[in-house]
Amino acid sequence: MITTLIILALSVIGFVSGRVRSDLVALCALVLLLAFNILTPTEALSGFSNSTVIMMVGLFVVGGAIFQTGLAKIIGGSLLKLAGRSELRLFLLVMIGTAAIGAFVSNTGTVALMLPIVVSMAAGAGANVSRLLMPLAFASSMGGMMTLIGTPPNLVIQDALTSAGYEPLKFFSFTPVGLVCVAVGVLVLLPLTKWFLSGKQKKENADGHKNKSLSDLVNEYQLVNNLNRLQVTSNSTLIGKTAAELDVHRRFGVTIFEIRRENQSRRTKLMKSVSQNMADPSTPLEEGDILYLMGAREKAEHFANDYQMLFLDDSQLKTQGDRGVLDFYDIGMAEIVLMPSSKLIHSTLIDTNFRQKYNINVLGIRRKGEYMLHGLKDIRMNYGDVLLVQGTWANIARLSNEDEDWVVLGQPLAEAAKVTLDYKAPLAAFIMVLMIAMMMFDFIPVAPVTAVMIAGLLMVLTGCFRNVEAAYKTINWESIVLIAAMMPMSLALEKTGVSEYISSSLVSGLGSFGPTALLAGIYFTTSLMTMFISNTATAVLMAPIAMASAIQVGVSPYPFLFAVTVAASMCFASPFSTPPNALVMPAGQYTFMDYAKVGLPLQIIMAIVMVIVLPLLFPY
Repeated sequence: MITTLIILALSVIGFVSGRVRSDLVALCALVLLLAFNILTPTEALSGFSNSTVIMMVGLFVVGGAIFQTGLAKIIGGSLLKLAGRSELRLFLLVMIGTAAIGAFVSNTGTVALMLPIVVSMAAGAGANVSRLLMPLAFASSMGGMMTLIGTPPNLVIQDALTSAGYEPLKFFSFTPVGLVCVAVGVLVLLPLTKWFLSGKQKKENADGHKNKSLSDLVNEYQLVNNLNRLQVTSNSTLIGKTAAELDVHRRFGVTIFEIRRENQSRRTKLMKSVSQNMADPSTPLEEGDILYLMGAREKAEHFANDYQMLFLDDSQLKTQGDRGVLDFYDIGMAEIVLMPSSKLIHSTLIDTNFRQKYNINVLGIRRKGEYMLHGLKDIRMNYGDVLLVQGTWANIARLSNEDEDWVVLGQPLAEAAKVTLDYKAPLAAFIMVLMIAMMMFDFIPVAPVTAVMIAGLLMVLTGCFRNVEAAYKTINWESIVLIAAMMPMSLALEKTGVSEYISSSLVSGLGSFGPTALLAGIYFTTSLMTMFISNTATAVLMAPIAMASAIQVGVSPYPFLFAVTVAASMCFASPFSTPPNALVMPAGQYTFMDYAKVGLPLQIIMAIVMVIVLPLLFPY
């Protein structure tokens, strides 16, 4: 018992100090429990196969897909209209909306669903996201108190009541308690987040320089002003021909740099996809293809008239479903600066076979502040020239290997990761709704962890990510390891008798001071234990003690069991006490002390309010 308490104390010191990463502290604690034979290897590693941990992995993937497809931005934009630019309304919207969802969906699922949406809302409103993400996690736990299925501890006390022969609780018996929790949370978190979390800002780039975004490049080189879009019609003489056969650059003075082809299932728009292809000389054109050309408008119109093509303006593109701007789903852009030793110096693009060798287009050249967009094939390049290149993201990444000829500016692959696959947003929304339905309704015989795994797999298989690697990158392994490594601590506390000793001692010592003192003792004991072991394990441990204590003093067990479930669920003082707290930790850039500063006062105030309110809602 003493060894377990020492390991627990050392873990808390490590978390509070912040000098060592949280996941490493948790792993060190796990190794010590193994080394002192407190846990067997199977017991110590049980957290890594726990359904909650597996669910967190899947929810990271689902949340990443919601962000990658732009669904988060769409939903966030709609909600932002309700909040406007008011940070207060935005805060209230996040708290109340999250609590409403948390009443029917697990708190972990609620946070994973809302996390990307709240990040997008904060960005759109110019608000500090750190002020919103911790309230998001806390509100999901508060919402869980609204209904019988909101959180596992609610089901634990229901089982304790029915096993003892008492009348079972109804689905909405918890709602008054949940409403009080949300009200207290809003009133307390509003000032606390302003005092302690407002100063947290996103870290700047190490060199303090802002990389050019794709939009910045488009605007800087004024590409839209030289961009023409033509659609191949049913009667066009281009159908079946290739770009090589057309020789448009020599004949018309324009360059085809992209062929946009939209594929759509005949049965549903959910499976719509967009195919972006480089203008390969051997690519045969099909009806409906949209050609993206760089060059003067009159030359592009000449080309369109000769081959009976439809010249698309912005309004027509909107009707066609194209946004009328350059998109970067599969094809991207970057700048490269020529080195003194480059083989391109004093050569033209034609001389070097640049297009054929690297499968990359050059859209423009920047030289001493001058931007050259026309006649590029005949321009001899100089040292220091900056070339705006376009190609598939994979080919752009390969340009970095030719570092003796040029240097790729910025972080093009990082910019690629920011590009949303917005044509997949309806599909991502459908999968998300399907997941929520499977988690909400009992008549669907699917466990919550299975629902999450199905949703995560569907997000990958249906192309809501650019590739499988992108899905893996959405998983925050620090949070996963933190929770998985700390879960066995609860088993160690139970196995060595620490949990039973602490709870029995506190409760037996307060029984003689009346039911309210006993209620307070049960609540604070449960709250203390939940800081170190899972809320479900705490509820299982404390429910029979609360039931026995109420019967012993001759009062109704209902307020005592509600004290157990509320105290087990309202744990805010540490990042590893509940999965939602851990989920928002990396995105909000929180430290252990941030939870102590904001969550601990809330947890104490919530306890005081509940000790007063519970006997009023459920008399002794």
